[in-house]
Amino acid sequence: MDSKINFHVKLDEERVPEMIAWEASDSGMTGVKPCNAVMMSIWDPKENTTLRIDLWTKEMLVDDMKRFFYENFMTMADTYLRATNDEVNSKNIKKFAEEFGKSIEASK
Repeated sequence: MDSKINFHVKLDEERVPEMIAWEASDSGMTGVKPCNAVMMSIWDPKENTTLRIDLWTKEMLVDDMKRFFYENFMTMADTYLRATNDEVNSKNIKKFAEEFGKSIEASK
């Protein structure tokens, strides 16, 4: 079985994203869903490094970007725990995320 995730990005003349949308073949959603930001990390086993795609539209507000980072840190802690079973460092990531959230007032 194959599963596909597609991102659609419309760029302006300066190659800045004006519109981002995505769809996933097994998400249960129908059609393309718009979004204002996407962060994707891809592990390259040959180079033993992480490749990144970070995009956001002109409409992404600074406060929304702060919240977006806060929520990503929290999710990373959960994903790290599931992937490694390393509770100590998962808690360390969450502790950092909570402090970050307080500093940007995102965890209200």
